[in-house]
Amino acid sequence: MLFCVAAKFLAVAILLGFRLARVDCLNFNFTEFNPSSRDQLILSGNSNLFWGAIQVTPDADGAPKTNKSGRTIYGKPFRLWKKKGFNSSFNTTFVLNIQNQTYPGGEGVAFILTGSSDVDINADGQWLGIVEPQMNNSAQAQTVGIEFDTRKSYEEDLDDNHVGLDINTVYSRVQFSLTNLGVNLSSGTNISVRVRYDGELKNLTVFLEDMKIPVFSAIIDLSLYLPEKVYVGFSGSTSNYTQLNCVRSWAFNSNDKDDKNLFWVWIVVPVLGLALLVGVAFSVYWKKKIDREKIEDSYPSIEELIQGSSTAPRKFKLKHLRKATGNFSHKNKLGKGGFGTVYKGLMGDKLVAVKKVSKKSTQGKTEFIAEVTTIGKLHHRNLVKLIGWCYERREFILVYEYLPNGSLDRFIFCDDKSSMEESTISWETRLSVVTGSAQALDYLHNGCEERILHRDIKSSNIMLDSEFNPKLGDFGLARTIKLSDQTHHSTKELAGTPGYMAPESILTGRFTIETDVYAFGILVLEVACGRKPGSQNHQDDYSCNIVNWVWDLHRKGRIINAADPRLNGDFATEDMERVLILGLACCHPNPHKRPSMKIVLQVLKGEATAPSVPSERPVFMWPPLPPSFKELDISLGQLAPFSELSAR
Repeated sequence: MLFCVAAKFLAVAILLGFRLARVDCLNFNFTEFNPSSRDQLILSGNSNLFWGAIQVTPDADGAPKTNKSGRTIYGKPFRLWKKKGFNSSFNTTFVLNIQNQTYPGGEGVAFILTGSSDVDINADGQWLGIVEPQMNNSAQAQTVGIEFDTRKSYEEDLDDNHVGLDINTVYSRVQFSLTNLGVNLSSGTNISVRVRYDGELKNLTVFLEDMKIPVFSAIIDLSLYLPEKVYVGFSGSTSNYTQLNCVRSWAFNSNDKDDKNLFWVWIVVPVLGLALLVGVAFSVYWKKKIDREKIEDSYPSIEELIQGSSTAPRKFKLKHLRKATGNFSHKNKLGKGGFGTVYKGLMGDKLVAVKKVSKKSTQGKTEFIAEVTTIGKLHHRNLVKLIGWCYERREFILVYEYLPNGSLDRFIFCDDKSSMEESTISWETRLSVVTGSAQALDYLHNGCEERILHRDIKSSNIMLDSEFNPKLGDFGLARTIKLSDQTHHSTKELAGTPGYMAPESILTGRFTIETDVYAFGILVLEVACGRKPGSQNHQDDYSCNIVNWVWDLHRKGRIINAADPRLNGDFATEDMERVLILGLACCHPNPHKRPSMKIVLQVLKGEATAPSVPSERPVFMWPPLPPSFKELDISLGQLAPFSELSAR
C-alpha cells in the first residue's frame, strides 16, 4: 500500500515538474542613483534622489526629519509565483548608509517585497514604513520586509542594532543582533547587504558585508503571504529621533524556472518518494500513538458534557484559533493568570479573547469543564460572554467576547506614579462597576436554576467594556450546588486567591455563598481604597490585610481616611462611608453576620443603609456563633445555614 502511494507521488511530481511555467524575470543594476534613475523608480513624497543615493527619508539640510516615513520601489513588478508553492528565486545586493542625527537614532530601513505600488503610506516611527498601524498583522498588508532596525521600539526587540524578518507586521519573526559581529548599522559607514531567496527550497538568506556565513536564514513560502506579482524596494522611518537613511547602490535579478530545473526533478523526487514512505509509516505510527493518548488522556464524556446541552457554546478548531491569534503570538497576549494565558484574536471582523488553560495547572481539565458547563448556560449583562471552546491535541481553550478596557485592577491599582491620573477612574465609575459586579454575583446566587459559587471574586476577574460596564469572568473555580439540599462545596485543595479567601475556607476547605460575599467585600474595599488586599504570599487571610487596616480606621472614627487619595475627595462623604462599612460587613469573620447579595445590592443602590458593624474587628471563631433568632427571622428565604452535607 505504501509503495503504491509513493509510486503515484513520483508520477504526479514528475508531471508537475514538466509543467513548471516560466516566470517573468526582473533584472536591474544601479551602481549609483542620478536624476535619470527616477524614471525607473516610484518615490514617496518623503523620499528623494540626491548625493548619488536614494534618500528613503528626508535628508536635506533644514528640512523637517522627525516622524517621517518613506518608500522607494522599482517601477515594474516581477512575477514571484505562477502557481502557489512554486516560487521564483531572486538575488539582490545593496549598500546602506545610515547615520544618526540624534541620540539615540531612529528608526531604521527595510528591504521590502510588496503587492502594492502605493508608496505614500502613514507608517512613521516604529512602523519603519513597512505597514500602517491599522494594517499591522493583517494579511491585507501583503508586505514582507527585511528590517535593519536601529532602535529598540518593542520589548521583544533584541536591541537597537539588529536585522529581522517581518511578515505583514513589524513584529519580527526572526531577529539577529549585529553587535557581536562588530557591525553598527547607524554608524554612517557603507554596509553591503545581500538577500537571496531560493524559490525551490523556499529558503531566505541574508548576508552582510563580505561574510560568507549568513546573518540569518529562514524557510518561508512567500506565495502564502504575497500576490503573484510583487514590487521590490525600500522603506524607512524616523520618530522623535532621527537619522539619515540612504541606499547608495542596488542590484536585483530574479531567475526563471527553466528546463534546467527538470534535472532537479529527477534527483529530488525519488528522494522525496523514499521520504514519503518513511513519512507515511511514521504517520501511521503517530496516529496510533495519538489514539492511545486520547484513550489515556481524554476527560470522561467531555464532548457529551459540553455539547449535550442545548445552550452549549460553539466548538472551534485549534487551527482556526491559531490563525486568529497569530499562533498565540506574544504580541497578542492580553494577560496571564494562574489558570492560563489570554490572547487577543481576530475571527473574521470580530475581536475575541482566547484563553489557553495552563498545562501546569493541577486542575486544568476540571477548570475547563467547570467554565464551559457553567458560564456557557448563563446569560446576564454583567457576566463575560463565552463564545466557544476547543479541546484538541490536549489543549483546553476558551473563547470569550473581547472587552477593550481589560480588567478592573488596571484602573484601581497604579504602581507607576507618572501614569497615575491616566489610570485612575472616577468614584462614580467605581461605584457603577461595584454595583454591576454585585448584580452578577446576586444572579449566580439567587437567579439561576442551580446556585453557583464563583469562588474567585477579585478585581482582576472583573472585565470592563468600552464604556466601563463590568462583566464578571473566569469561572474556572465555579461550582454548582442544588438549592434544595446543598449549601456548600468542599475541596481537598485550597481554591481561590490568597487575600480574598474567607478565613473559614482556609481552615475547612468549604465554600459557600458567604465565602463569595467575603471575597466581594474585599473587592469593595479595593475599589474604594485603591489598595491591594495584602501580601499575596500570606496564607492567613485574617491578619496583615486591607480588612484590618480599614477596620482599625473605623475603630478610630476615621474610616473616611481609607478613601483612595487619587480621587482627590471627589465623592460624597456619606456614599464613601456607606460603601466602606458595607465592605467590612461583607468581610465579617462570622459568616452568619455577612449580608446576602440582595442586601448588598440594596445598599449600593442607596435603597438601604449599610449593615452595622462593631467598632473593632471580631475574633474569628470556628464553629461560628449561630445567628440570633431576630437575624434568622430576617434572613429566612435568603440564606441557607451551614450544614455538613457533602458536595455534588
